[in-house]
Amino acid sequence: MALKFCDAFWGADIADQSGYEAILQRLQDGRHMCKDVEDLLKMRAIAEEKYGRELVAIARKAEGQTEIGTLKSSFDKMKAEIEKTGNLHIQLSERIREEVQKLEAFREHQREQRKKLEEIIEKLQKPKIVLHKKTVESKRLYDQRSKEADEAEQAVGKKTNVNASTHRQSEKVLNRARLCMQAAILAEKQYRWNVDQLEKTRQDWESTYRSACEVFQQQESERINILRCVLWDHCNMLSMQCIRDDECYEEVRKILEQCEIITDNNCFIEMKKTCCHPPAPIEFQCYCNMDTNGSVMEMESVVVPSSGCPEADSKLGETYTPAQERGGVPEEKYVVLYDFKAQQMSFLSIKEKLSQLLRKARMGGGQHGGMAYLGWSLEHT
Repeated sequence: MALKFCDAFWGADIADQSGYEAILQRLQDGRHMCKDVEDLLKMRAIAEEKYGRELVAIARKAEGQTEIGTLKSSFDKMKAEIEKTGNLHIQLSERIREEVQKLEAFREHQREQRKKLEEIIEKLQKPKIVLHKKTVESKRLYDQRSKEADEAEQAVGKKTNVNASTHRQSEKVLNRARLCMQAAILAEKQYRWNVDQLEKTRQDWESTYRSACEVFQQQESERINILRCVLWDHCNMLSMQCIRDDECYEEVRKILEQCEIITDNNCFIEMKKTCCHPPAPIEFQCYCNMDTNGSVMEMESVVVPSSGCPEADSKLGETYTPAQERGGVPEEKYVVLYDFKAQQMSFLSIKEKLSQLLRKARMGGGQHGGMAYLGWSLEHT
């Protein structure tokens, strides 16, 4: 069962305004509550706008330009959806500000309406209080004059029972009683008139106050309803924003589902491949095989008579072959594989050694056993 303001906020007497003051205090508190809700929404709008702008800035500052393939598409989609989310939060802040403006307009409308009613009530309150004071004073005077009239009448009755009283004293008592009665009658008239005027004012005030209580209760109901709706809508906005945020991230998840490791690796290989075979192995090259230009020199198929110098033969890295008989005279064959350049004075280079062998072969007198076939070749690689 709904209670009513007009049945619960009256004063103990006609001058008591405690009920009216209680209603005004409630309306004042409600006005402050509206202001508190407005401040909350304003701060939330500022926070949403700041958050949205931060998201947009983050999305635009993020680079990721070095990535390729499906992962790049996923990352680009992520940036795009973050920026979209930021813009949605900025739009949310604008809608919240619109709600704040509506609430401010509602609060101002209620303030103006309440102010008009308060002015009307105040106009009726002041004469009511003044008349009430006059009525109380006239009642006091009426009571006093009536008491005096009763006392004067009693004095007259006592005086008439006294035989010794003089005629002059009797007249004096009668005159006083008559004056007191007249004063009592006038006081009664004044008191009645004040009561009548006060009752008329009271009726006007009561009717106006009852109507004002109904309007105040309606305002309070509207205020509670509008605040409840604003807060409800605000929660719906935030819930919808969460849904939209999730939709944005769902779009990113859809792109991420298409991100494949093999596809991205293949993409990188096709774009940046260099050579399909590994480089050839690096072989060891003897320092002795290099000429002055860094080319390899090779000597092969050189057959000479034995020099009888094993030290020189061993330094030349020669390969010995089994003895063959030619014309009944045993011969020894030597194959020189590498060119040898002497690094010390006690050794001979291969060219110098060959020159010595050739001279000895010529000095041998053309003997069959002392001559040998000599072959020399140089290959530069």
